Amino acid sequence: MNERLITARDLRKSYDGGRVLVLDGVSLEVPAGEMVALWGASGSGKSTLLHLLGGLDVPDAGELTVCGLNPCNETHRLELRRRHLGFVFQLHNLIPDLTVAENLRVPALATGTPPAQTRLRVGELAEAVGLTHRLTHRIQDISGGERQRTAICRALMNSPRLLLADEPTGSLDEETGDNVFGLLRHLVQTRGISIVLATHERRFAEQCDRVLRVRAGRIEPA
Repeated sequence: MNERLITARDLRKSYDGGRVLVLDGVSLEVPAGEMVALWGASGSGKSTLLHLLGGLDVPDAGELTVCGLNPCNETHRLELRRRHLGFVFQLHNLIPDLTVAENLRVPALATGTPPAQTRLRVGELAEAVGLTHRLTHRIQDISGGERQRTAICRALMNSPRLLLADEPTGSLDEETGDNVFGLLRHLVQTRGISIVLATHERRFAEQCDRVLRVRAGRIEPA
């Protein structure tokens, strides 16, 4: 049986002093090497759930373990982000005045990776996604698809076991979105990375290993 990278039990999350309930008792498990889709409409709770899994926010109640660590514990959360987890956002969140290569190096700075090793890793990732010719270009000078590929490479810089992707194709045209999703699927198949993908697009959800429908803060059968 594959190792469980995510175990969540009865997660609850609300805002505005409890008046806005976003997650209402969510439970899930994700084993190593699986690509799981969180499928649902905007406002259903997908992004909030990903933020809890990635330690970007903490639940009001429930139990959560990610890669053997507790994202609610600050020490564990830092270790999780530095060593085990990559996050891909819909709007990439890259630094526009830096080059592609400089953006890719940012996660390595947090772990103190030697410069020579970092350069090799940057080259390897850029070649894998067809960005070698863009390494010296600033983010503001490349296309939307190239920016999202850069964001995926940045998330992979420290060789994480788990990738969380929040609507990574949501701001892209259909062809570019297909290419980005294909890249994520390829990572699962060739590198054994687990991916939890939040999407409102059924066609992408159905290509994942498993689909979890998120509606009104709960997980339902797809």
